Amino acid sequence: MFGFFKKKNKTEKSVEKNELSAEEKEALEKEQQELMVKAAEAEQANPAEKSELASLYETLGLNHAKLEQIDSAIESLEKSLDYKLTIGDGYKKLMSLYNGKRAEAARNGDDAGIEKYMGKMDEMRQIAKKVTISG
Repeated sequence: MFGFFKKKNKTEKSVEKNELSAEEKEALEKEQQELMVKAAEAEQANPAEKSELASLYETLGLNHAKLEQIDSAIESLEKSLDYKLTIGDGYKKLMSLYNGKRAEAARNGDDAGIEKYMGKMDEMRQIAKKVTISG
């Protein structure tokens, strides 16, 4: 009647993967190179300007994620949060990447990996609390 107990067909739950064209990948990779240079220069020139560095690393991490360079994306997004705690797009993407890593560890029966990424997700929730309370 209402379909509360009806099993969902897996095809109904299609996961959309945004496939990038060769041109889009090339443009993102070029932007990545420019961002890495800017970030390195900003760290050397004015390490006190944390907001700018956070933004650069967040953009870098989001681009890594689009290019499916998951480990690099995590590294850049973590670095962004080291400079400035926010709960914007970078935060959301990092939480999603951690959840994906946790799920992968679960599929592989890797208890240490599950524990690691559950801990990372807990840290992210603490960041959200800090930002929400202070903001």
